[in-house]
Amino acid sequence: MTTIAIAVAIAAGAGYWFAQVQHAATPAAPLGAANATAAAAPAAPAAAAEGERKILYYRNPMGLPDTSPVPKKDSMGMDYIPVYADDKPDDSGTVVVSPARIQTLGVKTAAVELRAVDSAVRASGRIEIDERTQVVVAPRFEGWIERLHVNAVGDPVKKGQPLFTAYSPELQSTGEELRIAERLARQSATEDPVASESARRLAEATRARLRNLEVAGQAGARQVFRAPVSGVVLEKEAIQGGRFMPGEALFRIADLSKVWIIADVYEQDLARVQPGQRAQVTLEAYPGRSFEARVGYLYPTLDAATRSTRVRLELDNAEGLLRPGMFAQVALAAGDPAPKAVVPSSAIIDDGERRVVLIALGEGRFRPQPVKLGARGRDVVEVLEGVAAGDRVVVSANFLIDSESQLKAALSNLVEPGAGDQARASPTRYETQGTFDALDAETGSVTMTHGEIPALQWPAMTMDFKLADPALVKDIAPGSAVRFVFEAGEPGEYIVTGIEPIASSAAAPAAAGHAGH
Repeated sequence: MTTIAIAVAIAAGAGYWFAQVQHAATPAAPLGAANATAAAAPAAPAAAAEGERKILYYRNPMGLPDTSPVPKKDSMGMDYIPVYADDKPDDSGTVVVSPARIQTLGVKTAAVELRAVDSAVRASGRIEIDERTQVVVAPRFEGWIERLHVNAVGDPVKKGQPLFTAYSPELQSTGEELRIAERLARQSATEDPVASESARRLAEATRARLRNLEVAGQAGARQVFRAPVSGVVLEKEAIQGGRFMPGEALFRIADLSKVWIIADVYEQDLARVQPGQRAQVTLEAYPGRSFEARVGYLYPTLDAATRSTRVRLELDNAEGLLRPGMFAQVALAAGDPAPKAVVPSSAIIDDGERRVVLIALGEGRFRPQPVKLGARGRDVVEVLEGVAAGDRVVVSANFLIDSESQLKAALSNLVEPGAGDQARASPTRYETQGTFDALDAETGSVTMTHGEIPALQWPAMTMDFKLADPALVKDIAPGSAVRFVFEAGEPGEYIVTGIEPIASSAAAPAAAGHAGH
């Protein structure tokens, strides 16, 4: 009597969490036999025939905290589910999945490889002119443009090439002044040394003024302005016949044989970026082609809105393909090129508290394995501990298998019933297929039509489920065939924790559901 009382007490607190997957293959005892068992309840544990499974109690099929020592039905006419004494998985958490179910779930595996992790720092940027190669042509005197030799923006020019010819009365008078001073200095050199010295000083001052006007050697009224560097005309204010004032920029020329890329690197990646670092640049204009660049400078400020810092990269543009204003994608080389054990990113199951992979053991067996992760690449993740090269891990439908492995681990932590003990376990998870009918955003619930679920002894029906996270169904349209995982919450409440669309042909209305194990 004491044993049954303890069992019933444990069942009332924790029996709700025992999920058995074997009862579907074992017919429930006939009602008469059940009554007989109930009549002999005090002696039932000792009276079980050799080779028969020992029934501890019967639990509510809808997960309500209601148990019974004898078979019974709930208000919907569904049979209570027997809980057996041996309904306890092994401690390894290994999950066994039938070949047919593996095919239905679309389970795929991949081998753990040894290879370098592409952990490059990636950023977006734009091509800009190298500011150090820009020059402007701005006369230092007033004048008029008599003739334009380069008259269009975008024209390439060579260093020393004529740009325009200008006429200036100021230059004309200054040149004449220089000639008079030089003549007086020569004529009075023998007759009046003092006058000659004054004339010489005047001539020297006039030459200095012409040098300051940057027309030394051209003392005439008309001056030819030439390109100071080779490059491309970016701006042209000069118009033939037009007047210009001192300091007015008439041409802006830039050498585009080298250009900059100004990229925005996020704050968390700054420690991996250094001046001189190599980078690969790709542009939408030239698919399939990359250009090599180097980090020239990290700007000293951080944009508080985007949490990023500007980085300047320098690259050659000998072909002239790179045009200022183009958008560019930058991959900064970072990380160790040595081979490391890596798995595809999709193999990692990360719920915020743990990171595991599912190792395929063969013959439909899968084992969850905690892992310690390292660098992340574009499509792979380095695994520091937990797996070795050659191991095969699940890369598709792994969250469904993981839901069963979690159930195994939860049940394996249950203590044996005893005086004063209170058995605890994580909620049982169930997986099934069906149709996503509707979403009620206000209550955070969904209406689902599913097939039979033998683990709960549920027939095919339409019912409401709570959503663990509304984002689970944001990309799924009502009426879609889905595969989903749910668990029991409050009494009579079931919560969808994972859902994914499947091909319509894979979702039969009577698809069987399975308890996680």
